[in-house]
Amino acid sequence: MSTNFKTATVNGSKATANGEWLTRARHLLVDLDGTLVRQQEAIEGAAELLAHFHDRYAIVSNNSTHTAQGLALRLRRLGLRVPPGRIVLAGELAVRQLAQQHPGARVLLIGSQSLHRFARAEGCELVQANADFVLLALDMHFSHARLALAANELLRGARLMVTNADATHPGPQGRVVPETGALLAAVLAASGVQPWRVIGKPAPLLFEEGLRRLGAEPASTVVIGDNPLTDAEGAARLGMACLLVGQAPGAVAPTVAGLFRSAAFAAEEAPQYLLSESTSKVWRNVRTEVS
Repeated sequence: MSTNFKTATVNGSKATANGEWLTRARHLLVDLDGTLVRQQEAIEGAAELLAHFHDRYAIVSNNSTHTAQGLALRLRRLGLRVPPGRIVLAGELAVRQLAQQHPGARVLLIGSQSLHRFARAEGCELVQANADFVLLALDMHFSHARLALAANELLRGARLMVTNADATHPGPQGRVVPETGALLAAVLAASGVQPWRVIGKPAPLLFEEGLRRLGAEPASTVVIGDNPLTDAEGAARLGMACLLVGQAPGAVAPTVAGLFRSAAFAAEEAPQYLLSESTSKVWRNVRTEVS
């Protein structure tokens, strides 16, 4: 997978350095897994980055296991103090879309108990049969029985909404954690039914909601993430700059600590990540299979 780099514009000015990007940015949209945390540990520099931007950031995550309230408590235990209103999650947004746009719809939800409770609180009618929609989220207790249930509801005519199509996210010590996309592959294999809608990144909904909550404009907002196919692609669609961290092609630092150099930020040469044509083609092929 090849990459192209170029200087981009933040607040009307050219900047190629990590520090310049961050000092010029009025707002940040920050990914969670692989960027700020790895499972039960905060990544180096995460607390400092959020503290520096204080009320000028929002977390936008394809997480579909937690609610914002529950995730804020989890992050607090890891030393990251994030108000729930500053956390935008694919699972919650998927539930809200169904509740608001399809009131009274019967929903078969494959997901965590937290997401089930949230869906009921939002007014969703959760069912085990004769569903109008199958909502697929990350389910740690996914089983053959749940796969059969979802597949047969889809074959009967229910529409498939998916919180996100990520196959994995980074875990500690270089391990991977299977994600909703891995479950989606099983559902596709069993039913042959393509998703009616995928909510999470790189689709614009999470980014747009993050911008709305901050009262921010895309031109003055920088996305920080670890995945070129979700974070960088989604940022590019809305005209936002993106800095990648981690091990992906185009990453400018191994962790967010590499972006943060005291209050002034160091001016190290580190270009913005821009999807190359070959990378875009790879993601278009993936997206075609799940959209």
